[in-house]
Amino acid sequence: MSSNPLTGTGVNRPASAPDFLLSRADGSVRTQGADRTFSDAWQAIDAIERGEVEMVVGALPFDQDCPAALTVPQTIIREPGPLEPHPYYRVGPGSQINAMLIDVDPSPEEHLSRVEAAVSTIRSSLLDKVVLARAVDIAFDPPVDPRLVAARLIDLSYTHDGFIADLTPAGRVGHFLVGSSPEVVVRRRGNTVTSFPLAGSAARVPNDPVADRAAAASLAGSKKDFDEHRFVVEHIRDVLAPLCTELEIAQRPVLEKTSEMWHLATPIKGTLKNPSPTALDLALRLYPTPAVCGTPSSAAEALITTAESDRGFYAGAVGYTDAAGDGEYMVAIRCAEVNADGTRARAWAGGGLTADSDPQAELDETTAKLRTIMRALGL
Repeated sequence: MSSNPLTGTGVNRPASAPDFLLSRADGSVRTQGADRTFSDAWQAIDAIERGEVEMVVGALPFDQDCPAALTVPQTIIREPGPLEPHPYYRVGPGSQINAMLIDVDPSPEEHLSRVEAAVSTIRSSLLDKVVLARAVDIAFDPPVDPRLVAARLIDLSYTHDGFIADLTPAGRVGHFLVGSSPEVVVRRRGNTVTSFPLAGSAARVPNDPVADRAAAASLAGSKKDFDEHRFVVEHIRDVLAPLCTELEIAQRPVLEKTSEMWHLATPIKGTLKNPSPTALDLALRLYPTPAVCGTPSSAAEALITTAESDRGFYAGAVGYTDAAGDGEYMVAIRCAEVNADGTRARAWAGGGLTADSDPQAELDETTAKLRTIMRALGL
């Protein structure tokens, strides 16, 4: 007898299948069940600070005025390295995906027009940068388990990154956000805070090492991408500096690679003052960064709201905070939202625009970023 793959009642699905997971090379978390939920992230912070909960996991939407999807789990498993997907999702009966691309929002031509208009606005206004995204809609037959998509993403990720989060607490009943993000909004361990922002990107050329190195070198020498990256680092500095006794920020970004992309990245590390904000508190102060929004943020958000369909949880944050206030939040990129019955998903990709942006290059960048999800779905 078959059942909805998302309900946890299928006879073949492993009993350990999580409702939330965050797989990272340096440590992972997976949880099951819900003792309590929050759609207001500040109420979750209060519960953590009062010592009422062992952990809060989940996702924060791009628009902080919209409901969050945060859960106090019933069971928690923490591991020192990346998660190892269950054989059920690798070679077992739960390992098959049959996906089909059914729509794009907007069309490539319309995205080019939006980029051209946004660049024109940047050149003639106080707006320095804006991130415009586009989405693709995917159908599944038979329905897909989002945990399978996460398993594929973890296996395909260069660093074994992956996440899923149940969006039910935000009113998106049965929906899951699933993705593989390389970008750390914030991580807190005791009084140590770190961030690893990415901004400025180039598509990799995996079958041509010479061309791949050339793409990396071109990114490392790109003024446009350095300018785009600088806005993000300055935002994080402005937020963290007042909270820290010391803050170390690399003078120049380094090159970071995923399976699909090269990125400019800047390691940031600080020592928090006492009392230290929780990881969730820090995430709310930092996101959405200019890496996924723009700067000034209010002007960038206004343009995004006008130009795009609702982002939902894309470009928000996904992560956890434990009872000690420690935790980690990733930027919700390279992700898709799977609907309640597993028959549809929407995936997004965006690119940062500055006055020097080339529309065709920006369209190509979103196409390259979408490959993370598309490859996991066999598309």
